[in-house]
Amino acid sequence: MVTDSPRPYLYPTQSAGTPRAPAPADPPPRVPSGVPDFDYLTGGFPVGSVVLLFGEAGSGHQEFALTSAAHLMLRFDEPGARRFFLGNAKGPFLFPESVSYLSTSRSEDQVMNELRAAFAGIYPDTLRRHLAFQDLSPTYFADTVVPTDWASVRSPLLAGSPASSHADGDPVRALAEAAEAAGPKNLVIVDSLTDLLVRQGIEAGDLLTLLKGLRRRAKEWNGIVYLLLSEGVAPAPIEQAVIDSVDVVLHFAWQSSPNRSHRQRTMLIEKSMPVLSHLPAEYQGRFVIRVNALNGLVTTQYERV
Repeated sequence: MVTDSPRPYLYPTQSAGTPRAPAPADPPPRVPSGVPDFDYLTGGFPVGSVVLLFGEAGSGHQEFALTSAAHLMLRFDEPGARRFFLGNAKGPFLFPESVSYLSTSRSEDQVMNELRAAFAGIYPDTLRRHLAFQDLSPTYFADTVVPTDWASVRSPLLAGSPASSHADGDPVRALAEAAEAAGPKNLVIVDSLTDLLVRQGIEAGDLLTLLKGLRRRAKEWNGIVYLLLSEGVAPAPIEQAVIDSVDVVLHFAWQSSPNRSHRQRTMLIEKSMPVLSHLPAEYQGRFVIRVNALNGLVTTQYERV
């Protein structure tokens, strides 16, 4: 049976004498990711976004965070290379003033040595100049089987950090206080939610409450927050609740196919209302990405899915 299509909705027209509606407010400024093709298609992230970088081990979520941080800071060190590192996205952009790296269990030496081994000299050197590192290991490993000496921090990393007062306290509260101190006008990298979800004694509800509060508070900081999370470490309902508690989700994965003799990394914009509502239908797909020592994370092509 054939039925008529419903009558299309027509917006009401303004009659004579009706007060004119106020002009819409300008959209909020955006923060570029520093991955040129991504910024060209999406216009970057709305300022104040909490971005979940979520994916399989080694699929690119940590590399995205570090590439983004390095490229955003290179605009200070190499102004002439801005177009190379940030592409042709129009903006208007609001750039972070610095990078704050909040590590729940890894030391600064671990992170920087890994960065130097993976990337060329310009990336580690840039981040060393502009990155403020905070090691929350004493709090994370407190009251666990890990010896105190293993988790000790040899020197103060952020003078006056409120997290130091919670060295024997709650890792979730310590992270919240560190983010409050580090967040305003900065790019904040939280490495990682994975650690907190697998640590005994941390209730998932407490972590989810922190994320909802962070999502609210970050809008006042005029910066951006990256949260790293490995896929599959938490039960599916908790994983979905984490996704629901942030503004943007970028999903990283390894893809293989009978038509290819090798695996490839991909990145999918899984959640972001301000981005997906403006993205043309032909670009509703995933980025194929590559990570190399000279350029960090780069996109190589775009696939429809």
